[in-house]
Amino acid sequence: MKPGWKRSGLIYIAILLAAIALFSYLLPSANKPEEIPISEVVAMSQNKEIAEIRVEDDMLLITTVDDAQYRAFKESNSSLYDIEGLDLEGVVVDIKGSSGINWGGLMLNFLPLLIFGGLLFFLFRQARGANSQAMSFGRSRARLFPANRPTVTFDDVAGVEEAKQELREVVDFLKAREKFQRLGARIPKGVLLVGPPGTGKTLMARAVAGEADVPFFSISGSEFVEMFVGVGASRVRDLFDQAKRNAPCIVFIDEIDAVGRHRGAGLGGSHDEREQTLNQILVEMDGFDTSTNVIVMAATNRPDILDPALLRPGRFDRRVVLDRPDISGRLAILKVHTNGKPLAKDVDLEVLAKETVGFSGADLANLVNEAAILAARRNKGAIGMQELEESIDRVIAGPERKSRKISPKEKEITAYHEAGHALVARVLPNADPVHKISIVARGMSLGHTRQLPIEDRYLMTRSQFKDMLATLLGGHTAEELIFNEMTTGAQNDIEQATKIARAMVTSFGMSDKLGPRTFGHKEELVFLGREISEQRDYSDKVAEQIDDEVYQIIQEAHETAREILTKNKSKLIFLAERLMAKETLEGEELEAIFNEIAPKPARKVTPTLTPAPVEPVAEAEPEAKPKKAPVMPRLVPKQTPAPSD
Repeated sequence: MKPGWKRSGLIYIAILLAAIALFSYLLPSANKPEEIPISEVVAMSQNKEIAEIRVEDDMLLITTVDDAQYRAFKESNSSLYDIEGLDLEGVVVDIKGSSGINWGGLMLNFLPLLIFGGLLFFLFRQARGANSQAMSFGRSRARLFPANRPTVTFDDVAGVEEAKQELREVVDFLKAREKFQRLGARIPKGVLLVGPPGTGKTLMARAVAGEADVPFFSISGSEFVEMFVGVGASRVRDLFDQAKRNAPCIVFIDEIDAVGRHRGAGLGGSHDEREQTLNQILVEMDGFDTSTNVIVMAATNRPDILDPALLRPGRFDRRVVLDRPDISGRLAILKVHTNGKPLAKDVDLEVLAKETVGFSGADLANLVNEAAILAARRNKGAIGMQELEESIDRVIAGPERKSRKISPKEKEITAYHEAGHALVARVLPNADPVHKISIVARGMSLGHTRQLPIEDRYLMTRSQFKDMLATLLGGHTAEELIFNEMTTGAQNDIEQATKIARAMVTSFGMSDKLGPRTFGHKEELVFLGREISEQRDYSDKVAEQIDDEVYQIIQEAHETAREILTKNKSKLIFLAERLMAKETLEGEELEAIFNEIAPKPARKVTPTLTPAPVEPVAEAEPEAKPKKAPVMPRLVPKQTPAPSD
């Protein structure tokens, strides 16, 4: 039973008992003795009808010979024996003194009133608690982490060395602001942490507070906004009041885009509560003076939708970017998360760093945790490379679906499909090396081929794109070549290939026919609030040319894959058969099979681009007649025909 239901049930039971007690107290009892006058008692005694008389203060309790009970009241200033005519011969008389107080009877009489009064006190207390909650509705809900509480430092944050260097200035200011003020320097009032989800923005803010050894207020942007107008602004005022009382300190607002969106955007124009909250944040940040050691830090992964007034100098005037880590950053993050965990001797963190291209810090932390769970499930004493490799597959494609029943025919098609990807990637010189092939179902896929980039890339060449397209279409081509049939298994590959080919033509200017141009103008949708949509800025004729170019690029990649697999058909069959037998090929075993069927191609080295020689440009001669001011030399560029639309 839930605690809330248990508490409510006790309240209802108490109300019921109080009602029963009050009802029984007010209702006359059926067994209550009948009250008779004292003259009738005298007559009953003379008739020998009384068997016992019990005297309690000024009341007589009479029991007759036939066990009937009556009660009568004597005068308060007379004794029992002053009653004229009362015959007590043969009557048992029980006299109780009147010196003490009958506490038992008194409590019994007042018990219903006590229960009812306690119930009223409880109800009034509940009402007062609700009233106090209503009065504190505008108080800040920020969580305070005191300076003496153990917290994280820069040693716990890896892979973002540039961001840590930027934020060390904030730490130095909080520790020794006189050093900056002596030179007339002004530390930024606000620091905006920008980066994709999972890159460690919140962790970095807590590390700054831990390094500076100051209190840390943490709150989410959504906690300011309520359905009542003015509540968010009141909470902002209370938050900054608390921060000033605890200065020096750090105020961290997570997901500030919840309240800091561009004002006036969105369907209907604006949101009164959100805009008032944003206005109050702007006012409070302007209210800081140079002597206030309060630094506001905020985090968002949508800096493009923030209001410009929030980003101007004097507010959030410093922007620190936390991007996804490179290979050295991933290696450092893996070392942090594996520190203190038992690792097997075969674990190579450098290989894992190469395999996790595009992983954020949160993804790497989840990877190590999944590997630890797998090792514990298998009753191992240390985390091995096998668990780490499998956890990468779990993060990318999901857990194994061993319960999925796959027919032998579909298993064979999947094996040839993945072997086609791997063999084309092995032969092409600009494709990434294949690291693992598997036909074990994970998530929604029946198999996958994972390539291992040699290094992190920030630029892509057209040759690399072409080899990537041929690798994507290798599975579809292998199905056509072996089974003379097409399946739906290549749907995701074809979708990715189409996107890459269209981006090559419309965004990267890699089309020989259309030239270095971009096609498609991105506009903001006003009614959706800073959302982006692509609008056509070219004619229908150019649209046909774009479609033709995309088709030609995909067809060229398809022909490349077909040519490779046709020449190496026997190697394709051998690789697919080994894959059906083993289900998963990776590492040294995969490399040995590749060296047996297809030697490693020589990698093409991109030549160094040298600038073309500049032709000398002749100066224009001034005219002799009539005399004019000397004409400045003109640069006449070589004319090239523009591409026709």
